[in-house]
Amino acid sequence: MNSVESLPSGAMTPASERLSRPLDSIDVPHKKVSKICCIGAGYVGGPTCAVIAYKCPDVVVTIVDLNQARIDAWNSDNLPIYEPGLDEVVKAVRGKNLFFSTDVDTAIKEADLIFVSVNTPTKKSGVGKGFAADLGYVESATRHIAKVAESDKIVVEKSTVPCRTAQSMRKILESNGKPGARFDILSNPEFLAEGTAIRDLFAPDRVLIGSLDTVYGRAAAASLADVYANWVPRKQVITMNLWSSELSKLAANALLAQRISSINALSAICEATGADIDEVSYAVGLDSRIGPKFLKASVGFGGSCFQKDILNLVYLSESLHLPDVAEYWRQVVEMNESQKRRFTQHIISSLFNTLTGKRLAVLGFAFKKDTGDTRESAAITLIKYFRQEQAKIAIYDPKVEESQIWYDLAEPGVVDDLTALKKQVTITSSAYEAAQGADAIVICTEWDEFRDTKLDYEKLYATMNKPAFIFDGRLILNQKKLEKIGFKVECIGRSRLEESFE
Repeated sequence: MNSVESLPSGAMTPASERLSRPLDSIDVPHKKVSKICCIGAGYVGGPTCAVIAYKCPDVVVTIVDLNQARIDAWNSDNLPIYEPGLDEVVKAVRGKNLFFSTDVDTAIKEADLIFVSVNTPTKKSGVGKGFAADLGYVESATRHIAKVAESDKIVVEKSTVPCRTAQSMRKILESNGKPGARFDILSNPEFLAEGTAIRDLFAPDRVLIGSLDTVYGRAAAASLADVYANWVPRKQVITMNLWSSELSKLAANALLAQRISSINALSAICEATGADIDEVSYAVGLDSRIGPKFLKASVGFGGSCFQKDILNLVYLSESLHLPDVAEYWRQVVEMNESQKRRFTQHIISSLFNTLTGKRLAVLGFAFKKDTGDTRESAAITLIKYFRQEQAKIAIYDPKVEESQIWYDLAEPGVVDDLTALKKQVTITSSAYEAAQGADAIVICTEWDEFRDTKLDYEKLYATMNKPAFIFDGRLILNQKKLEKIGFKVECIGRSRLEESFE
């Protein structure tokens, strides 16, 4: 086993520029990382390690997964993830210093540093059902590392996890590792926004590295810091303790989601009073203490992180006997669900209090534009409500695969009503096909191609039943322009009460 003291030292951030631990915390001798293994070829592991390979030509990066079909897709011209800029990055380095494989054991044995980037879904049963993270995949990956590794490894917790997960991983590794193999645990949470993930990776606001405050912990943090220093300014690589790093990820997502729920709560007031939520958001965002980001009202937030991370905070707060704190964060999620219910009820009331037999053209199924990810998408919830009201639904999304839409709506193993589903739902190849014979268009995703500057709404109007309604759940349309065509346009956070003042 190599002694840390015998390893070469690396350049560190000047003390005056440190934002967390002082300079000497990682100004220690440490290993140079030459081979990286990433366990998990999903939305985090794939893009993150592809960019590391792209920015670090001297580092060999191998991304492994047990799912052969997913690995085959990563090795093909049709990547399993849609993300602007990802194709170019992968194809520039794949086969050079970036590899995708199902040979997990070899990748672990050869790596200096191992990212654990596996799924951490919300538990569906047992203690913490509906709130706590299911860490089964994390534990399985950790046990496999301990079983296979024959030399010292830096193990990096990359998945979004509850506080103290790193401590559990460390206990598993130390209890099951081979003699002579040392494991150092780091927390390195991701802060990627789907749709801008490559841009976020190329120019991150910050990189957090959490470690134990020991000589070995600081050395491991220094090794990972050197990897990021190939393209990230040293002052933006922040080192801290493990627990702070883990909680910082949950806190960041919770605070962003809180802003969305707050502006959505205000959108309901706007609709009731005649105020315009876009104008309110703009005015509030001019305050330098608040800023304009994440103040766009919508039908609700989605994605793999926001709801899951807030529910993790709720469960953590309850576990720590902090019921008031738990209830506070629970309300952020409840406001998000309330916005979807309110939007649905508005559609029903506008369409003469019934959706039975009416055709609704749902434009957008991804949870946001520029991604094919559908996890916690508002469209899924809305379509389930529409089905309960006996509506006919036509769906169009430019990037989500048809098989994914059927999977999300049929819920195999839970509801699994694919036969009944296909009697109510059709998946179309264009917005024009979806709107053919429709009573209303419902915009669920803010894809640029749905804007009135891109889509021919006069053509859509001509093929629809009259009166033809549009329900803009993302505030991307020019309401007055479409009303001149003949549409009845309803937007989140805007009331038609202002007509009484004209």
